[in-house]
Formats: sequence, C-alpha cells, structure tokens
Amino acid sequence: MGQRIVQVDAFADRPFSGNPAAVCVLRSPADEGWMRAVAREMNLSETAFLHPEPRPDEPDSYRLRWFTPTVEVDLCGHATLAAAHVLWEDGHRPEGEPITFSTRSGRLRARRPGGLIALDFPSEPVAEREPPRGLVEAIGLVPRFVGGNRMDVLVQVDTEEEVLGLSPDFGRLRAIPTRGVIVTARSDRPGVDFVSRFFAPAAGVDEDPVTGSAHCALAPFWSERLGLGTMTGEQVSARRGTVRVRVLGDRVELAGSAVTVLRGELA
Repeated sequence: MGQRIVQVDAFADRPFSGNPAAVCVLRSPADEGWMRAVAREMNLSETAFLHPEPRPDEPDSYRLRWFTPTVEVDLCGHATLAAAHVLWEDGHRPEGEPITFSTRSGRLRARRPGGLIALDFPSEPVAEREPPRGLVEAIGLVPRFVGGNRMDVLVQVDTEEEVLGLSPDFGRLRAIPTRGVIVTARSDRPGVDFVSRFFAPAAGVDEDPVTGSAHCALAPFWSERLGLGTMTGEQVSARRGTVRVRVLGDRVELAGSAVTVLRGELA
C-alpha cells in the first residue's frame, strides 16, 4: 500500500480558494530526499510531512516539516493548519483535541475553538531597516516603511489599491537575500483591518496565495499601528484568503478554516 496524501485549501471556507497544501501523515520519519521529491511533484507552495513523536510531557505530539518545490522552510502557517485539519478529519486525533507539533521553529499548537482552527505561533516582529538593494525597483512603488525579521522583508505602502495592483519584477525579487517579501497596507473596508500579498521567488514560489507565517510579522506590525490586539487580515492574491490574528505577547494566534479538495495515494 502506498503513502496516503491529502490536498487541503487552507484559510479557505470553500474549495479552490485560500492556499493549497499537501499533507502526508507518516508512520515514522521519511528520507529527506524522498520528501523533497514529493514536494517537487506536488508543485504546491508547501507540502507538509508529519509523524508521531511522543514526548513524556506531550505523548500525542507530532514532528512536522514543510517543503516548497525547492527548499525546506523554517515556518509555515497554512500547511500547519492543513496538517491539523487532516489529523482531525481523517481520525488520527480525536475531533477538536489540541495537537502539538515539533518544528524548526519550536513547539506549535493547534486547537479548534468553534468552527475555526487556531494556531499558536511565535511572534516575528520586524525592525525598521533600509530597503535591500533592488527592492524598490522590484516592486515599482515607493515604500512608506521597510522592515525585516529573520525570514522576510515587510513593505508598507499607502493604499489597498497599491497592494492589489502590484505587479513585481520576480527576477529582481529573486536576487534579494530573504525568504520572501510581504507588501501590506491598511484596509478601509468593513471587517478587514489590513491587506497583504507575499512574494517568495527565491524559495520557488513567485506569489504565495495565503501565508500564515507572514502574519506572525503582520500581526504585531498592525497591532502597534492600529492599537488592536485582535484583527482580521486578508491576503489579496488571486485566490484570496482570510487570517484572523490575535497578539499574545511573544506569541501570535492565527485562525482560519480549511477544506479538503483531494485525497490520493503515492504509488
């Protein structure tokens, strides 16, 4: 029997929206070369691989790793949300029971309050910095603010319309030494506090549809500017997706929905 694989649209309440991720629930650790090959084959922004890894204090925890088609990444929100969704939906864990993941970014937790999946992630605030060489030319806009954290560069622009109309030069973006570039602006629409888009050509993903880990930076950034602890962000890619965020000191809660769209078996 082959390895079961499930494709989930994360941060989505209907199929074919949000951000698709593939999920492989393994019995035991897998060969890294095989995982990289599967991620290339799936050709999604992320494929998640997880297996049980009990600990004395957390007997039901899982080891979780994320791969783009080209690299392994340190943190990924949408594929974590998808992994938790699959564990509950396919009966690996009792419905709604909290789940702990061991990852390259430490311990992450998922729970299901009401109808949403809530993820407990590290906060990744940005510090103001000079724009990296080629950034302004790559995005074609004059930034209002530029900052960075251990993973990404964050660019604030003046309006939601500028974020929506952005057509970056991916060749120039690829040369910037960072995982990705977040472009964001405040939203004036009811029910949405801020909007964003996320570009990561250096990691093999020109534009990621909905990026949970980027909201680990967006949440503290906009909390400071808007004076809010709980906010709603919309990633305005072509597929769009909503991420509800809550700032909790040095942690951030990311919440959203997920929908299974495909189940299969790797031969």
